[in-house]
Amino acid sequence: MVDLDPGTSDLAVPDGSGWRRVMRVPGRRHYHHEHHDRAIATVQQARSRTRSTGRSCVVGLLYIAEFGRLRERLAPGACLSLLDQVAALAGDLHRWRGSAIGQGRPGEVVVVLPTRPGRSAEAAFGEIVRTVASCDFAVNGERLRVTPVPGFVQVDDTIDDATALRRARLAMGLAAGQLDMVPVCYDPKMEPAENQPRRSGRPLHTRLRPSDAVQIVVSTAICLGLPFGIYSTLFTLGLDPTHVVFALLAIALAGTTLTTYLEQLSALEPEKCPDAPAAPFPAASAIIAAYLPNESATIVDTVKAFLRLDYPGPLQIILAYNTPRYLPVEETLARIADSDPRFIPMHVPTSTSKAQNVNAAMPMITGEFVGVFDADHHPAPDAFRRAWRWLSHGAAVVQGHCVIRNGEASRISRTVAVEFESIYAVSHPGRARMHGFGIFGGSNGYWRTDLLHQTRMRGSMLTEDIDASLRTIMSGERIVADPELVSYELAPTTMSALWRQRLRWAQGWYQVSQRHLWKAVGSPDLTARQKLGLLWLLGWREIYPWLSLQMYPLIVFGLLHPQSGHGFRLNVSLYVVATLFSAMAGPIQALFAYALADPTIRRHRSWFVQFCLMNIVYSEFKNVIARLAPVKELLREREWHVTPRAVPQPDPVTPDGATAPPAGSAPPAGSAAGGVVPYPEARS
Repeated sequence: MVDLDPGTSDLAVPDGSGWRRVMRVPGRRHYHHEHHDRAIATVQQARSRTRSTGRSCVVGLLYIAEFGRLRERLAPGACLSLLDQVAALAGDLHRWRGSAIGQGRPGEVVVVLPTRPGRSAEAAFGEIVRTVASCDFAVNGERLRVTPVPGFVQVDDTIDDATALRRARLAMGLAAGQLDMVPVCYDPKMEPAENQPRRSGRPLHTRLRPSDAVQIVVSTAICLGLPFGIYSTLFTLGLDPTHVVFALLAIALAGTTLTTYLEQLSALEPEKCPDAPAAPFPAASAIIAAYLPNESATIVDTVKAFLRLDYPGPLQIILAYNTPRYLPVEETLARIADSDPRFIPMHVPTSTSKAQNVNAAMPMITGEFVGVFDADHHPAPDAFRRAWRWLSHGAAVVQGHCVIRNGEASRISRTVAVEFESIYAVSHPGRARMHGFGIFGGSNGYWRTDLLHQTRMRGSMLTEDIDASLRTIMSGERIVADPELVSYELAPTTMSALWRQRLRWAQGWYQVSQRHLWKAVGSPDLTARQKLGLLWLLGWREIYPWLSLQMYPLIVFGLLHPQSGHGFRLNVSLYVVATLFSAMAGPIQALFAYALADPTIRRHRSWFVQFCLMNIVYSEFKNVIARLAPVKELLREREWHVTPRAVPQPDPVTPDGATAPPAGSAPPAGSAAGGVVPYPEARS
């Protein structure tokens, strides 16, 4: 079993309540003074140059995350050669007057850059990181790719060289906890807890945060009250807005429904998977990300499902998990690893998110491509074969079809089972066909390893998978959707679990829309068709939930102002036609989902009838959540709640068939319901 806590140099990382926990970064516990002196000399050299120009400078550190493991198997000279190559590459990018590049502690490269007008330090270090991450380094006849961990601090004459390095190292410590290759700037909050001012209780904005019910009332009041106020104000000024608003609402309803219909029709002829791979089956890897306390009841079955995969090439299976305490199932996992070298359980002690688990597993990957999965997934036996057929023909990412395997558990899970068919069998392939891009949905997705190495998952995003998808699409890479590349997963079985899950997704999509919408529209690497699709996906999907209720303030306005009835009478028939046209969307969606569904779901016809009947209520349920998302983002309420696994806990079985000791001390899968836990499972 791999434990990412080798115990060497200390870097502070946040533990949620302060900066007290420590991540062990490979390297010696005690450093020779020469390493410190060498780093100080690099900083002094650069700062002496910048003082003559009157500029301040930025002191940064790049730590090579793989350095500890490389030092265990390579000669010291080879490791120094690697650092020299990284330093030279950084120096080639920034040959400015006042810049300096050198080595610091083992595994560190010191980068000092003068500040430049119109060029942020984060952008400069981001360029260095992307370049280093995309480069193959020749070391002892090997071609190596490395993970740069960047931290930096802006300094002036009031800060001495040693303090500048210490602060850059604190920032690097935070970056080391994420491994997402995002440059981190020093913040005073990174200082050890004893250096922080004492605070009593929770922050004020947390203590004053309203409940979900209050937030729903506020968002609904804004949705209904603000338009009514605008109509009333315009009417007092002699303007009758009803005829214009009615027409716009009718067009919005009809246009939204028509686009959905076209997407569904496009799904009838999805892009076909190549019949044969363009190259022999290479080594492949799978990353299973897990918060173990929530997955202890199912994780052994999941691992066994992966070990049964039918793949002709070498297959590596990495279980990257975090847990706040030791669990008996870890012993079972260790025994499986002892009996099958393909399986590597990796404990990531500093992780608090799925993104960190995936990123931590990246240096361990040996495959040419890698599948990313949540811990409840059981991929079909031919999944990796089929994924390689796509990737070998030029696809960058392949998103498969996620099928619910516990639909019979409750009415909620049955509804989700049909909804997932409408997403993965209809919307994903239809969107890819219609707009020219697919979306990685967080699980059952297969990446070229080099691309995932450069892209990474960002734990700062609630839907890190959608964020990674957008960054991949905007870089010009191709994501395809394959409805026949199947993996089976578990659905929420209770309303509370579904509410928390969908709230995560809605808020995550809102974050992604804020960050990427206008970048996507202005991207030179996207076609007009792709830009239109992203404008629809990121822009309109955020606007429509607010438009869906606009008929009600219009009706109230018309009743209170009868003299405005001309506009009402003029367009009401048009609106009724548009409403009827939209009302058919639910049944038609269920029909397409049934026609294209996985056979294990399609055989339950009553589920589709139930989905059709519940669609109006279920759609408004999701619209309420979508309107709540920006409110929560405004309140900085970004807690992640786990989706509990409400399944009976089986007795773990060892690889030799013997029953393992009862895991009575392990918590049941449902025990985490409602608790704040590490990460969401993002979906479209």
